[in-house]
Amino acid sequence: MSDEEDIQVEGPALAEDDPMRAFMPTSFGRKHKEADIAAQIDRSKRAVVAPPAIKPKSQDSASDDASNSDDDSDESEEEDEYPTSHEMVIKTHDRAVTSLSLDPAGGRLLSGSIDCTVKLHDFSSLTPTTIRAFRSVDPYVTKQSAAASESHPVHRVQFNPLAGSVFLCISAHPQAKILSRDGDIITEFVKGDMYLRDMNNTKGHISEVTTGTWHPTDKNVCVTAGTDSTLRIWDINNKRSQKEVLVFKSKAAGAAGRTRMTAVAWATPVQGGNNVLVSAALDGTLVMWGGNGPFTRPAGEIREAHKPNTWTGGIDISSDGRMVVTRGGDNLIKLWDTRKFKQPLVSVEHPSTSDHYPTTNIKYGPNSTSIITGSATGHLHILNPGNLRPEYTTPVTPGSPVITVDWHPKINQIVTGSANAETHILYNPTMSVKGAVDVMSRAPKRRHVDDNPEFTTDMSLGLSGDSIITPGALPGSKKTGITASGKSRDPRRPHVPQQTPFMRSQPDEKHISENIPLSKMLHEDPREALLKYADLAKKDPVFTKAWKSTQPVTQYADVSDEEEDGPEKKKVKR
Repeated sequence: MSDEEDIQVEGPALAEDDPMRAFMPTSFGRKHKEADIAAQIDRSKRAVVAPPAIKPKSQDSASDDASNSDDDSDESEEEDEYPTSHEMVIKTHDRAVTSLSLDPAGGRLLSGSIDCTVKLHDFSSLTPTTIRAFRSVDPYVTKQSAAASESHPVHRVQFNPLAGSVFLCISAHPQAKILSRDGDIITEFVKGDMYLRDMNNTKGHISEVTTGTWHPTDKNVCVTAGTDSTLRIWDINNKRSQKEVLVFKSKAAGAAGRTRMTAVAWATPVQGGNNVLVSAALDGTLVMWGGNGPFTRPAGEIREAHKPNTWTGGIDISSDGRMVVTRGGDNLIKLWDTRKFKQPLVSVEHPSTSDHYPTTNIKYGPNSTSIITGSATGHLHILNPGNLRPEYTTPVTPGSPVITVDWHPKINQIVTGSANAETHILYNPTMSVKGAVDVMSRAPKRRHVDDNPEFTTDMSLGLSGDSIITPGALPGSKKTGITASGKSRDPRRPHVPQQTPFMRSQPDEKHISENIPLSKMLHEDPREALLKYADLAKKDPVFTKAWKSTQPVTQYADVSDEEEDGPEKKKVKR
């Protein structure tokens, strides 16, 4: 056969519509398969089923003025108005998700659960096929192998809104903690003396902390609420005592002046003004303080704002600092005005889940243009901030209650945590930015057993996607210049003894100086410490300065040579 002759390749004798053609090659050589981003995002689109229309019964005459005059818009228009058209599902917990928080930039997600762990997710290292946490932290575990190790359900995790490098972690424990964005413990607040009756004299909570939040304008201050009937304001740089203690004295019969604080919110108006600190109690009272102090007595107090002995877990303040919305355990959502802090403006019925999940919350949306909350049926409700009527309702986890919700203003995405241990991130590709949009826009990663760090890495230590580990810089890495036993290869160098377990158990000098008061006096000579002030006391006396000019001069009698030997001895009578 000559080179000029054309080579004809016989194709398979298949019909045009034969399904086997999908498995036949169309060309020779290596194929580069590129990810279809548009199809990938379309696969994350939610198949929304219209939920049954539940009409809330309004208990306020002001909310019944416009009963049925306004017609609802179509479902497609409502989907375009809110970022709920697509979703990304994260399944990293084993039990119900109780708290969620996004950092100020929207690049990292925290989730707390009643499985006693906090999961840290970094959007920059996630792909559609590798949606997992880069670290799992149990804030209160002492040792993994210890038989008496403690673990407590997580009540609240919240990034610092002014500095995303730290977050507040509150569990079912008297001591709240401040952790770094990588999950390392920075500060653990002190526990108070449980045998003191007056809470003003204690340095910390004496019983379980229920919730907490950050100061709206000071990145170093946070507040915690506990079951010891107190709110405590902390400076995160001083863990040995709180900055302020706000003791709430309950007036309920048989309470002995104490109750449990169930929710707290701290906000400042965007246009400027005084901060507002609002808290709810188990006896149904709603208390308001001026956020800048003094905290000796509350600025406003509403008794039986919700039904007593029901858990009011949700509370939030609007961006202008004028409105407060609460969701109580009495199946009611109420709207309050801080300027007339006596009666609710609007009150609507909404089934509560706080009897099973006390961290059920309610939040204002960006710029307070809407209010979002979950429900016991697994739906997300977006309410009107003026009359609390549902503007949009969509199912998230049907049949499993939605416990916690949050709407991040910067990336315009809604995150929800449910009782079935799922975290859903709702977004819209055109309205939302970064976050889940970037994750679903990446090419899927090929699955491999080594890609899942749960199989190859100790998740208690964690491995962040953006961390750089220098070879040989880890604590257990092999060092040059020494043998395997730790002896120096150079005979001229002295042998450095290895650190024994007994040496590791002894507190170092830095720990003692930071945590034990007056510990520096241990290595100080008391005689030298007093004598260094001798000249100063002689020149400028503190206690005898008033008599310095009138002090008499001491005069001594002249001693003769005969008297130097001492007085004559008396003659002994015989």
